[in-house]
Amino acid sequence: MRRDVRILLVGDEGVGKSTIVTSLIKESFVAQVQHVVPEVTIPPEVTPENVTTYIVDSGAGPQDKQHLELEIRKAHVICVVYAIDNPNSFDRIPTYWLPYFRQLGVNVPVILVGNKIDMRGGEVTNEALEAEIIPIMDEFKEVETCVECSAKLPLNVSEVFYFAQKAVLHPTAPLYDSREQVLKPACVDALRRIFKLCDTNKDGLLDGAELNEFQRKCFDAPLQLQELEGIKDMVRDFAANGVRDDGLTEAGFLSLHTIFIQRGRLETTWTVLRKFGYGEDLRLTESFLLPKFDVPADCSVELSPLGYQFFTDIFETFDKDQDGALKTAELDDLFSTAPGNPWANQKFPETTTADDSGAVTLQGWLAQWSMTTLLDHKTTVAYLAYLGYPGEPRTNALHVTRGRKQDRRKGKSTRNVFLCYVCGAAGSGKTSLLRAFAGKPFMPLYEPTNKVLSVVNSVDIDGSEKYLLQEFGSKYEAETLKNSKKTDLADVIVYVHDSSDTNSFSYISNLRQQYNLDHIPTLFVATKSDLDLAQQRHEVQPDVYCRRLSLQVPVAVSVKSGQIADVFHAICSIALRPNSSIPGGAGELSPSARLRNYFLFSALAGGVSAGLLMGYRTFLRPGGLGGFGGQWVTWLLGGRRDL
Repeated sequence: MRRDVRILLVGDEGVGKSTIVTSLIKESFVAQVQHVVPEVTIPPEVTPENVTTYIVDSGAGPQDKQHLELEIRKAHVICVVYAIDNPNSFDRIPTYWLPYFRQLGVNVPVILVGNKIDMRGGEVTNEALEAEIIPIMDEFKEVETCVECSAKLPLNVSEVFYFAQKAVLHPTAPLYDSREQVLKPACVDALRRIFKLCDTNKDGLLDGAELNEFQRKCFDAPLQLQELEGIKDMVRDFAANGVRDDGLTEAGFLSLHTIFIQRGRLETTWTVLRKFGYGEDLRLTESFLLPKFDVPADCSVELSPLGYQFFTDIFETFDKDQDGALKTAELDDLFSTAPGNPWANQKFPETTTADDSGAVTLQGWLAQWSMTTLLDHKTTVAYLAYLGYPGEPRTNALHVTRGRKQDRRKGKSTRNVFLCYVCGAAGSGKTSLLRAFAGKPFMPLYEPTNKVLSVVNSVDIDGSEKYLLQEFGSKYEAETLKNSKKTDLADVIVYVHDSSDTNSFSYISNLRQQYNLDHIPTLFVATKSDLDLAQQRHEVQPDVYCRRLSLQVPVAVSVKSGQIADVFHAICSIALRPNSSIPGGAGELSPSARLRNYFLFSALAGGVSAGLLMGYRTFLRPGGLGGFGGQWVTWLLGGRRDL
């Protein structure tokens, strides 16, 4: 919200502009004042809105024109003063002053100030005042309100500046169409989103408990029972469908704010909007969506137990049929308070574990968020805001890990999410391996992969969650592998070759010679073990090659026959104990792990095809962080979709 307000007083000569300013400062009438009072600064602690306020007087003579135009352009709000005893000064508001502001290209709120009410004879009703003002307000939308005062008595002088402050800090124009007397579409959209976030049980109503929590969040005070009933009665009188089953409907919530605005209580609606992150343009502010969150180099970001709990709770809330999976309609409902599904361009839910109907399971949902948080934590932070994370600071839902290099010096990783790069020639079987990891069926037909593919799933190593992620394929392989900043992010690199193809292993060997990758923990995998073993056209065979690097021999797998030799468990173990599998290094292979880990794997494929990104998930067993047993593994694959 703005921290200062600049109020300019304009009007014809003799209407009392300078006297109003001196009456405010002296708190009494000053008969003789100078032509233009010097600028006045009022500190925030003595203003109702707690903002620094600058009050600027102006003259209306020819000699004042240059200074007047300068001040009009600098003003945040303009008070046009007219004199009750001078009808011509009122008539010149719509014929001269308001067109003059528009001619200068100025579009700021305007307050009409009728001074010298002590000079009026007889009584004037509100209806009579409205009859004079409303035609002007209908023609000039910038006019916020009209205040009558007397600098001589003094009377309502402080109210003039209070309404001027409100016009800047709580403007009507973004919220309300005064001509149609309805909320503007952007305001309706924002309030509907707030209603959905406050409707925690998603029954389409705000019950007493939800209204109290809303009141506490926005105004730091609960509603008394009498106040709560008063709100409901007020809404019932305004909208027939505003209250149902003793709860406030969405229509009732919108009606409540319409009432506030029509009664001049715009600060109430603006307080609500700002508490939920909206700026004056009624968009969520960047500072709200992306609060400061520093991540040191070599560290990564994961969900904390609070983050996992939030995403679990929201999954269960929107799983209306309680079948343990989110269908398309349920996902659409869940993301209705956000710009949309953040993974729409990744063929989600193909990127994670789903049930037989294609609905996203809880395991897949948590795996997908683990992958997103590792690869792009800013997206997770923003979506925590979009989806209504209840705590502050919101970054409590995230955890910054110890650096990878420090993990390797210690010989054991403390992280829960890992990044695995998968390299291999086109047709070596990377895609099939990744699909198997995600629990997807084997695809017997050869089809080149033409996009980056990322998969995520869990590996059960005694009930704890960890994740592994990867992203790029043959199209991006050279760019990635020659970039030390990118390769430093990898926790494991997996080299895949087709054991039935005599030329497959040479691709891997050439890759290792071309790029400096020996600082990355490494595993070799030989696919298609159901076919006849072929002698590789290489100076040494794969098993000898691996032994010379002090690595275990290639793990033989056959996705087609379902024989995967617990290769994902082996990868997880390497990520947890990285020193065990550094090429050329000593050290025993990691023992049977005691944790369940999540991984994201990325395949760097050879050949000429572009990469494909997919994500996959597996079953999460109870246990571990917040009851979420398992570690996620995500694969990223490029190159071809392999057999």
